[in-house]
Amino acid sequence: MACPLRLRPAFKDKSDEEVRFIQSMKLDHRWLPAGADIIHPGQEDAELYTLFSGWAFRYKSLPDGRRQILNILLPGDLAGLQAALLNAAQHGIEALTDVELCVFPRKRVWELFQHRPALSYEIAWLGSREECLIDENLTSVGQRNAGERIAALVISLYRRAEALGLVSENSFEFPLKQQQFADALGLSLVHTNKTWAKLRRAGLFSIANGRLTLLNPRLTERMALLFDEAPVHRPLI
Repeated sequence: MACPLRLRPAFKDKSDEEVRFIQSMKLDHRWLPAGADIIHPGQEDAELYTLFSGWAFRYKSLPDGRRQILNILLPGDLAGLQAALLNAAQHGIEALTDVELCVFPRKRVWELFQHRPALSYEIAWLGSREECLIDENLTSVGQRNAGERIAALVISLYRRAEALGLVSENSFEFPLKQQQFADALGLSLVHTNKTWAKLRRAGLFSIANGRLTLLNPRLTERMALLFDEAPVHRPLI
């Protein structure tokens, strides 16, 4: 009932009964340091998580060590749904910063679909939303040029952070490193560095002390070919 995430503007209201049921499912509240595995590829006992605080990312790796970051997770995002529904995780999830996680048992996911249709629909909705984020990133990798890709990822993260109340004066915490940008956008590290510097010189944004400030949000949106969308309140599990 006292969860501070529930007060953020991004999330739908829940009845007291729904909140009590979610609380009854919760196994643990876990802290992990930056760089730790939340789920490792091939894990067979991965639980279901809600990211309570911090940033994380979901990824797949090739045998030679190359990595594709599939999507970035921010507070309130559901993590591990795919792993919970399969015999073994087909991906990994890594903490980008120190994180706190609400832990839910994977063995009760089927129980939700049997007895809690409204809640199971919300879990399916969150899975579909994650797919939409990946679709957008795949569109960037396949069709946008390097500058458009970086602008699209920046503006997408900015909007998501804004809905969580994490933006102040167009500035928000931004822990992504250049290599992680490259891994998310299908670019080489050298190309990422050069393009990032070019966009900063063009006055789109600045970064200092781990915070990114959008200096010209409208221009960034136009460059990214991502325009204003009506905010959608989403479920919080």
